[in-house]
Amino acid sequence: MTPTQPRGLDADLARQRLHQEGQNELGLSQRRTLRDILLEVLREPMFLLLLGAGAIYFAMGDTHEALILLAFVFIIVGMTAFQERRTDNALAALRDMSSPRALVIRSGQAQRIAGRDVVREDVLVLAEGDRIPADGLLIDAHELATNESMLTGESESVMKKSGDKVYAGTLVVAGQGVVLVTATAHHTEMGRIGKSLESIAITPSPLREEMGRLTRRLATFGIALSCGLVLLFWLLRGSWLDALLAGIALAMSLLPQEFAVIMIIFMAMAARRLAAQQVLTRRLNSIETLGETSVLCVDKTGTLTENRMRVAVLYTDQQAIDVSQPLSASLTAPLTVPLTAPLPDTHLELLEYAVLASEISPHDPMEQAFHHMAGVHLSETNRLHPEWRLAREYELSPQLFAMTHLWQSGLGLHDIVAAKGAPEAVAELCALSETLRDEIEAQAAAMADQGLRVLGVAKAVHLCGRPWPEHQQAFDFQWLGLIALADPLREEVPNAVAQCLRAGIRVVMITGDHPRTAQAIARQAGIHSEGIITGSEIVSLSQDELAERAARINVFARIRPAQKLALVEALKAQGHVVAMTGDGVNDAPALKAAHIGIAMGQRGTDVAREAASLVLLKDDFNSIVQAIRMGRRTFANMRQAMIYTLAVHIPIAGLALLPVLFGLPLILAPLHIAFLELVIDPACSIVFEAEEGDADLMNRPPRQSDEALLSAQHIFRGLAYGSFTTAVIFGIYAWLLSQETAAATAATAAFVILVTANAALIMPSRSARTEWQRLWYPLTPTSLWVLGITLLALAAITSIPMLAQPFRFASMSAQAWLGSFLIGLLLLPCFQVIKKIGLSFK
Repeated sequence: MTPTQPRGLDADLARQRLHQEGQNELGLSQRRTLRDILLEVLREPMFLLLLGAGAIYFAMGDTHEALILLAFVFIIVGMTAFQERRTDNALAALRDMSSPRALVIRSGQAQRIAGRDVVREDVLVLAEGDRIPADGLLIDAHELATNESMLTGESESVMKKSGDKVYAGTLVVAGQGVVLVTATAHHTEMGRIGKSLESIAITPSPLREEMGRLTRRLATFGIALSCGLVLLFWLLRGSWLDALLAGIALAMSLLPQEFAVIMIIFMAMAARRLAAQQVLTRRLNSIETLGETSVLCVDKTGTLTENRMRVAVLYTDQQAIDVSQPLSASLTAPLTVPLTAPLPDTHLELLEYAVLASEISPHDPMEQAFHHMAGVHLSETNRLHPEWRLAREYELSPQLFAMTHLWQSGLGLHDIVAAKGAPEAVAELCALSETLRDEIEAQAAAMADQGLRVLGVAKAVHLCGRPWPEHQQAFDFQWLGLIALADPLREEVPNAVAQCLRAGIRVVMITGDHPRTAQAIARQAGIHSEGIITGSEIVSLSQDELAERAARINVFARIRPAQKLALVEALKAQGHVVAMTGDGVNDAPALKAAHIGIAMGQRGTDVAREAASLVLLKDDFNSIVQAIRMGRRTFANMRQAMIYTLAVHIPIAGLALLPVLFGLPLILAPLHIAFLELVIDPACSIVFEAEEGDADLMNRPPRQSDEALLSAQHIFRGLAYGSFTTAVIFGIYAWLLSQETAAATAATAAFVILVTANAALIMPSRSARTEWQRLWYPLTPTSLWVLGITLLALAAITSIPMLAQPFRFASMSAQAWLGSFLIGLLLLPCFQVIKKIGLSFK
């Protein structure tokens, strides 16, 4: 039963053609070039202000200061462009990983490649759920149907037969086929239609919108205050150029341009870290939502279990034979006996028809298990029938959980019909008596109680030459028996489920298996399984009733793919944030409807992957739990970075404003603030992003979906940090001036305290926890480098005359410099006290 497989293109010729004709892409990438990034950066208000300040320095004749400031501009622009380019590269790599894959035959070997590497005259093997990567001609088709709505606008699927054309970008919604590629890239029908994909834009997430509102408010406030300062300075001191410099310095101190940087970098780096854990992020917005997840809906097969099916029991003629040696010790079903001799003919026939009812080249692990066992037990018999031809296939349907194959042998008067499916469905096909049904149900239930997946098998014959019936129920089936398969629970699942429960996340199992199988696996995994709902029960429930039941039931069995969407909507109606796993074409609506759709990368279809927010490159339940932890960690770190950013901007703004109000010499000029920007950005984007997060991050309940990134409590804490720092530094500055200290020396001391205090503030800001030992929790190596370079740069620009002169810093004695440095460090315990007080306010 192995079809003749075409040889396909020679691998060397395929590589040559790819080089000559280019990749199979439409060239509609929205990726920015380096030039685009530089232009965007230079349009930022912060850099426009820096350039304006440089022009004023030139107008005042301070050429040296102007050049130094412009050098800072280039450094900051370069750093920002590098950071954004790195982010773009990371996102481009993630997009490449998430692009559709294609199964091609080259040099006689089937291999999975990126869709962009498909070339003209490649031979593609299509299966249900694939997105077709290129235009082509069907050279073989088996019940193949495609959805061409992307081209035609019609949602109805189109049946295809050998000789028909298929088109790039369309979806295979049923069946299988083999295609000879005739056109790629711009030569496809999709390429000729136009560049409609360029109009696709990512909808701003709630967090991004919140960030935008906060940034606009602060920017408006900063511009208004800066204009007022310019006017006040001009009126009090008469120099309009100095007034403009003071106004620019204040505006630079108040512009929260780091907020956007933090948002982009944290999300991109989180996606990169998830990719390292074999979790692909297709939509960055989903990282925000991960920390809010309150219900995790998972499939059993392949997610909780290893998806390595093995035939465990063959049951026919009231005798169950254990054929799984490693698992035999755990099988205790009634009437089960171990395999000690060749299988009886009745059990061989059961296995034979299970194979006949399976795909010829199966992808499903159950069918692969049947083929594997047939290769062992049927190889010496005449039961594999390589000369038979599969003539008709009756698929599973929502009405009947069974599938049927009709085979033509070319000999005899009859075609052979084989069926397999849920025991109750196959029993219905065979029209069995109630007594036999009860007996079969009891045996199936006993095996299901051990976590085995149980299928029924039946056979029939059909007179050659007669029309094939439209429905499989029309055949006169004869019951053969039950086959039970074992799929062991993944070793890490119980601990991962326990971790979810500690984190306040309900784990809900949704499976097509027998209720008792589902309940047994749920019990092994640690999922609360006191109640259970089946797909047939859901049909009779109203939306409100389903929502009420879904609020307290964690195991759903015999669920049809279409019912997954109803369950997701029911859970959402209860106010839950739902994460949902899936792999099939029919799972796509549920994946799209869930707050976080999670597609299985190894066994998932292209349709499922495109509907999902996350793709598990390794179908591992533990990866989902780690992704949720990453979402929580990213949000927590981002919040701490925002509090820190708010806090450090306040003393910068205060030290730019207060000297004007009190008639004292200025402390900060645009050049100083440019240096401070070099300190703040790495601290926010590198130090805080690298934090591992608190150890009890997964022992807390999920974040509420309406919880703001910065609540009143967080804003109070940032304002308190910043106001306290401002008061201390300005108080010391004013005191030094009252002691006849030179203005330049006093300003230098104030600047050393400011930078040191900002560095010290990182320690309590890394976590929301207030324990003193948390202050000394080890920094990451990257964070130590950032802090070390910052303090070295501070020492250099305040101590080396050539570097200090452009900043107008005065030379300080070693004792004075060290004293200023220690004052900045001594603010650390004060910050911790403020943090404790701030956390007491709700």
